[in-house]
Amino acid sequence: MSQGPLMTLEKLVVEYPSRRGPVRAVDGISLSLERGSVVGIVGESGSGKSTVGHAIMGLTRASNASVDGVLRFGDTNLLSLSESAWRRLRGAKMSMVFQDAMSTLNPVMRIGDQIAEVFRWHRPGMPRRERYARTLDLLKRVGIHEADRRMSAYPHELSGGMRQRAVIAAAIALEPDLIIADEPTTALDVTVQAQILDLLRGLIRENNTALVFISHDMGVISDISERVAVMKDGSIVEQGKTAEIMRAPTHPYTRQLLDARPEFGRGHAAAAPDRASAASAKALLEIRNLSVEFALPTGLFEKARKMRAVDDVSFTIHEGEALGLVGESGSGKSTIGRVVARLVRPTSGSVVFAGDDWLAMKGAALVRRRRAVQIVFQSPYSSLDPRWRIVDILGEPLRSYEVLSKTEVQRRAAELMERVGLDPNWLERYPHQFSGGQRQRIAIARALALKPRLLIADEPVSALDVSSQAQILDLLNDIRAQTGLAMLFISHDLSVIDQLCETVAVLEKGKLADFGPTYEVFRHSSSPYTRALISAVPGHNRIAATNEAVEHGQPAA
Repeated sequence: MSQGPLMTLEKLVVEYPSRRGPVRAVDGISLSLERGSVVGIVGESGSGKSTVGHAIMGLTRASNASVDGVLRFGDTNLLSLSESAWRRLRGAKMSMVFQDAMSTLNPVMRIGDQIAEVFRWHRPGMPRRERYARTLDLLKRVGIHEADRRMSAYPHELSGGMRQRAVIAAAIALEPDLIIADEPTTALDVTVQAQILDLLRGLIRENNTALVFISHDMGVISDISERVAVMKDGSIVEQGKTAEIMRAPTHPYTRQLLDARPEFGRGHAAAAPDRASAASAKALLEIRNLSVEFALPTGLFEKARKMRAVDDVSFTIHEGEALGLVGESGSGKSTIGRVVARLVRPTSGSVVFAGDDWLAMKGAALVRRRRAVQIVFQSPYSSLDPRWRIVDILGEPLRSYEVLSKTEVQRRAAELMERVGLDPNWLERYPHQFSGGQRQRIAIARALALKPRLLIADEPVSALDVSSQAQILDLLNDIRAQTGLAMLFISHDLSVIDQLCETVAVLEKGKLADFGPTYEVFRHSSSPYTRALISAVPGHNRIAATNEAVEHGQPAA
């Protein structure tokens, strides 16, 4: 190869066929990437940023897309490669980390076997013992706890964060010249996100690897990329050095993205909330000494083992209050949400909802009460039935509790679509016709259909771009103000918790490590674990310096 740019895109155009004619997803963009450098591509859902990554990897052929322009990898013209040449190139010289780990991994293969498959394909002479050792080392490098045991696990047995780490392990297995990372840290908690970003930086330094980092998170982009390209409607509207664009964007769309992102230290932590009204509010949900244990898989002659996912946790949510439940992947936060939703039975402890013993309720009484507690799951891919139209998905909860005509269901579903910022004319579409962010908004609309008193939100905005995320957070705040909706908001994103929640509970390995008003916990926590989470927030050092300057009467940086 020559010493020129590793990757060159010139006037790249990607069009997809449709019944109404070709749809131009990428519209004449130009971009270059040097060895050992990092370029960030940022934009909203549907901006074309992921399509750029797919075009570089030669993955647009499966959808019969037409690709024009110049697309070169070193001296290789990627647009002229045969399928066998692409197979030799992918994985060995370039690899990709996709956005959704659940759809990337094979559900019937063990995690270790899926990563070892990279070595079997590209290094057929490698001994089996070496493949095992290399796979185990990769899982440890990406921060998977008890990596030797996780090797034999199936994807559904891992948390969302662990699945994404396994995908990253497979992508870096052969230390390729180019890695395309499409939202690689979306499902990860802040400490593991920082670890993965450090891992990618180390790989770049050690092997002169180039990285295309695709994300909707401007904070992550600012932490890892040297240059950034901002995309809108298939075009690059602004590109340049990341620091300069973050400091002084010239395009209105870039300024819009920066203004929309939730920034740690600008929410409840930036201005202490008035707790008087919260203190006088009536308790809606009371959790006392909650513990949950799960049986672990064992061999034929092994003793039964259990894992304590939640360990003696207690807290209260008042009417109209938003409590943020935060912690690393595997800390037990989603398990608590599922206990409250009556999807998991606890080992011990009590849950009282609106004065009733929530865990003891059954039959017709439980059915009537259940409409008051709704949940939004983390993955919109698995929570929406792919065979149902959106009008049927939104109409199902309405028909379950009310006798409504088809016209009334259609009207109520259209109102829900408008409420979450989607076009009511899309009701006849199916989930696969929407982006990931749009699917999550549909899931939120379904949860709001029955006007619940408590909404359990398990990472509801992790898949959304910043403007959609801001819209959903504003929506949830508006609904709370209008209806008194209380929320148990589960997230690994401390910036979102900081913006939305008055109270925060921090979980560490199933135990409650910190609890209190968001302002106090995020500003003055005495817990080493909480402080470690805060220090891992993208851009934290810059934000902390700005807050300290403001507190001392100095101008903000």
